[in-house]
Amino acid sequence: MEINCCKNHVEHALDMFVAQAETYPILTELSEKEKLSTKCDYCEETATYLVANA
Repeated sequence: MEINCCKNHVEHALDMFVAQAETYPILTELSEKEKLSTKCDYCEETATYLVANA
């Protein structure tokens, strides 16, 4: 499971990940190159973080 999120939605993404995956996520900041092509899964802002389990 992976969730791309902006700074405004990072707490929501962490909560949703724990609720769905029932495990603790790894929060990783996206590289500048990744940020250019990645949108937040909850809005149209540029994603800043990746919430994932691997």
